[in-house]
Amino acid sequence: MIMDWLANAYLWTKALHVVSVMSWMAGLFYLPRLYVHHTEQTVAGTEMDGVFQMMERKLLKLIMNPAMIASWVFGVLLLLTPGIVDWSAVWPYTKLLAVGAMTWFHMWLAKHRHDFVEGRFSLSGRTYRIMNEVPTVLMLIIVFSVIVKF
Repeated sequence: MIMDWLANAYLWTKALHVVSVMSWMAGLFYLPRLYVHHTEQTVAGTEMDGVFQMMERKLLKLIMNPAMIASWVFGVLLLLTPGIVDWSAVWPYTKLLAVGAMTWFHMWLAKHRHDFVEGRFSLSGRTYRIMNEVPTVLMLIIVFSVIVKF
């Protein structure tokens, strides 16, 4: 019965997964850029520091966290849908590894938000610029895994 429901809901599940992932990726691209400017343009305890902290908190808590959770929920539903994943191929495993790495990156960003809250600017703007490339690399791995199915 659940398998029939998953099969019938497949297109809706896939559409909701894509929308969730797009929202999550938008945040993963934007939050490190906020960190670059926060690090380079502000001093702890100033009004501008508070503005950056508010923007970062809202982006993480109101957009990124729900989008990540929805991406995982709809992704797992897709994994459970009969006939969608060929587990004898390599692509599901490369996608899962990349999604795991994307989740780690999300948590890394959340951890560094606490540095700003505590008044520590522990990493340089250059470090955040470099880390800003991580979601792009992971996105490419995921997209090529799913579309090309290598």
